[in-house]
Amino acid sequence: MIMANTAESGEELLADSHLIPATMVGETVGNKIRKYIASDLSPTANIVFRGTVIGPDPASPKVAAFSSRGPYLHAPEIIKPDVIAPGVNILAAWSNESAPTDLEIDPRRVEFNIISGTSMACPHVSGLAALLKKAHPDWSPAVIKSALMTTAYNVDNSGDTIRDLATGDESNPFARGSGHVDPNKALDPGLVYDLQTVDYIAFLCSVGYSPQQIAIVARDGTTVNCSAINKKLASAGGLNYPSFSVVFSSDNDIVTYNREVKNVGSGPATYEVEVSSPEGVNVTVRPSKLVFDSPGQSLSYEIAFVSISRSKADDFVFGSISWSDGVHEVRSPVAVGWSLKLSASI
Repeated sequence: MIMANTAESGEELLADSHLIPATMVGETVGNKIRKYIASDLSPTANIVFRGTVIGPDPASPKVAAFSSRGPYLHAPEIIKPDVIAPGVNILAAWSNESAPTDLEIDPRRVEFNIISGTSMACPHVSGLAALLKKAHPDWSPAVIKSALMTTAYNVDNSGDTIRDLATGDESNPFARGSGHVDPNKALDPGLVYDLQTVDYIAFLCSVGYSPQQIAIVARDGTTVNCSAINKKLASAGGLNYPSFSVVFSSDNDIVTYNREVKNVGSGPATYEVEVSSPEGVNVTVRPSKLVFDSPGQSLSYEIAFVSISRSKADDFVFGSISWSDGVHEVRSPVAVGWSLKLSASI
């Protein structure tokens, strides 16, 4: 059997178990095979086993076609997803209670199986979080997330931007988030963005949750006063998050956020910012240099986004900011959209 993808799955290839000899091809090759079958009265095909092939062709990693995408419509001021991780064709232990196909008619039993899905990416990231917590017991969940996000990489092993298997084009932060997790770099991120419980409660207030709804999540019996809390966090974008998403309300709007970063390096450090502004947007960071006198010190900065020209009215535009001390690169993706476009997306 030759299983060919439809346009919906694009070039995504999943190593499924089958009961008969089978191979899988992407949409492009599938269309070529169909054309060949239609043009030949006696079409033939062979499956050739090449063994393990290592190299930059085809390049990896790529964003899976089934991976969830942004924008996060309930709170568009927050980029989602946060990161991507290995989730396709993962060789993992398999229970003997079921067949590799999960079919009752399949009598086979195996100790390992190749599995794909978010259910495979999630344990990878969970394991990395456990690794970071073991190495840094004093790190909060928010700091662990920050370390994973700001050290993630965005290029594949051929040196190009990670591609999206759903489209075949380059991925953007609404597909890959801050990038693909890098556990070694996450152990020493340089700077981190931290959050406390009160910050998350302020975020829930900013996106319209009622005090009663928040109490269900908080579970501590505390009565939440969103009117008072919203003075601290006027919008969801003000959350001390390791990425930036901006929704302009007009073609000449200005949005300003404040962020605080903590030095988790081994000594004093000076970080300078590098900005890659999205098309049609001017991004300014003040101050442009952060001087930390000691480990554990926290400093704040302001970032302003100015809508100059809505040159891509039908698309979000993307950029990034990076803080560097010459050793660490603390990178945050930037996504910018306009209110009319966001309404159209919904």
